[in-house]
Amino acid sequence: MKEAVIGFDTSNYRTSVAAVDMDGNILINRRELLKVAHGETGLRQSDAVFAHIRQLPEVCRALRDIPDEYRVAATAVSVSPADGEKSYMPVFQAGICTADALSACLKVPCFKTTHQRGHIAAAIHGTDLEGEKSFLAFHLSGGTTDLMACTDGDIDLLGKSADLHAGQLVDRAGVSMGLPFPSGPALEELAVRGHAEARLGSSLEKGDLICHLSGAETQVQRWIHKGVLPHEDIALEIYDLLARTFSRMLCAASQKTSLKKALIAGGIAGSDLFRRMLSERCRKNRNAPELYFGKPQLSGDNAVGVALIGVKKLKQERGIGS
Repeated sequence: MKEAVIGFDTSNYRTSVAAVDMDGNILINRRELLKVAHGETGLRQSDAVFAHIRQLPEVCRALRDIPDEYRVAATAVSVSPADGEKSYMPVFQAGICTADALSACLKVPCFKTTHQRGHIAAAIHGTDLEGEKSFLAFHLSGGTTDLMACTDGDIDLLGKSADLHAGQLVDRAGVSMGLPFPSGPALEELAVRGHAEARLGSSLEKGDLICHLSGAETQVQRWIHKGVLPHEDIALEIYDLLARTFSRMLCAASQKTSLKKALIAGGIAGSDLFRRMLSERCRKNRNAPELYFGKPQLSGDNAVGVALIGVKKLKQERGIGS
């Protein structure tokens, strides 16, 4: 009988479940956003935990569609945002409880990983970068702006945002413009009709590895409230700033590590506009690494990467090469 691994990820704004087979084929990929009231830019952790608990039964119904020829060989779950003892968020407890309970019922192992490692595994899946042992990874989302060196499974943080994350800038600006949360897709629709003149300056330090985005957010909010620029132009200025800032960070990281390939992951990386603008910026700089993007549906929060990590750990446990 064929085997599958079920993955769970309960991030701050999305309930996700996935199933993949032992060859890495995706059988199930179900994701559901947590409901955020119009005009709000997020949820308290306690509210998010309860929202996951309410959504998990419905999301898990997708598991009924796993083909009958498969048996569940293991579960996997993200237990924290990233590596490190201090990395913790209560929302992941909802997924942990579900994955542990299912593994106990099925008498199969439950493998633990992090949300960030899941993002990297999902984004790299099916790309030409898959199988590479050493590469840069940039995780860009509402809760993370981390630039890392990934080497033989180890992750070394090279750069980050010192204040606001990329997704927070997008969401806060979007909500102030009356857009829904999360605001990425709607803000991108505005941006493609806009005109940018690099009005927002990049703020970088520590050899271009640490960025600051809070000043840009202050300026954007000033533009919105004073009505001095069309929303379309403001939207494109934001994407232009992100592309300029992150291309410089990637160049600095590549020079520091000599790594010439970079994976771009996270919800921001799912934007076609951002991909084009960042790629154009990097092509103009001979020090820039070659960029790799995952499929858009695997760039934002999802449990596919978590399940893929579960497959790898199960094979290692069995002494099978992955």
